[in-house]
Amino acid sequence: MMNQGKPNLWRLLLTPEAPGAWNMAVDEAILEAATHREVLPTLRLYAWNPPCLSLGYAQPISDVDESRLEKFDWDLVRRPTGGRAILHTDELTYSVCGPEDEPVLAGDILSSYKRLSSAILAAIEQIGISVQALPQKKNANSKSPEPVCFEVPSNYEITADGKKLVGSAQARRQGGVLQHGTLPLYGDLTRIVQVLSFPSQTSREQAAERLLSRAATLHTALGEIVSWKQAADSFIQAFQNTLDLELAPGQLTEAERTRAEQLVDKKYGNPAWVKRL
Repeated sequence: MMNQGKPNLWRLLLTPEAPGAWNMAVDEAILEAATHREVLPTLRLYAWNPPCLSLGYAQPISDVDESRLEKFDWDLVRRPTGGRAILHTDELTYSVCGPEDEPVLAGDILSSYKRLSSAILAAIEQIGISVQALPQKKNANSKSPEPVCFEVPSNYEITADGKKLVGSAQARRQGGVLQHGTLPLYGDLTRIVQVLSFPSQTSREQAAERLLSRAATLHTALGEIVSWKQAADSFIQAFQNTLDLELAPGQLTEAERTRAEQLVDKKYGNPAWVKRL
């Protein structure tokens, strides 16, 4: 619990499934509005349609096999946060936006990450899975990062039986904090390797094997399908109870929608941004 007084008031957004460019634009629009205190700190829960491959902020476009991606007819977007590639489909995605002096988000990146991880951990435990969020040891002999986000957990990311279950990333800008992440609900995690660049089919198959050995969906961890609504309800309850929040259901403001539309046009839906590296 954050404090023993009155719960801190946040806004809760449950937004309809949407294309990748819109989802990333909305997260940035909320970040700007929340940073300037035009809206409350916000927990947003959402989904993606059509499936979308997202690249980290500084990830090279050469990691993507664009001809394969086109054959699958999946979207491509670049996130405002770091990390490696994620295929967004069959999942619950969350984002948290607020000013950096908001108690849940205050302090350095690791401190706020640990607080948010405690709520995510509680949400998944509520679903019925035993999970952990632990610091990760650095490996001095580790090679350059693989293109797939879910191959390796970061500090205080959620794991079940040693397999990564939630991938999250955080960005800080001009006094504001954005953290978003993805919880795969079901489906084949190895689909992502079909649209990434590998030197041979053998290396592609090896990457798929590594991914299955290091990552899991809720379905594989629990043995049964968890719906988006079930997962969302668990997130809402856990964020309220663990972080001492009152989540007030709301909608995007007209200003946020207008800003998101601008960001789709100029940034997230613009090939010049998506393929800039």
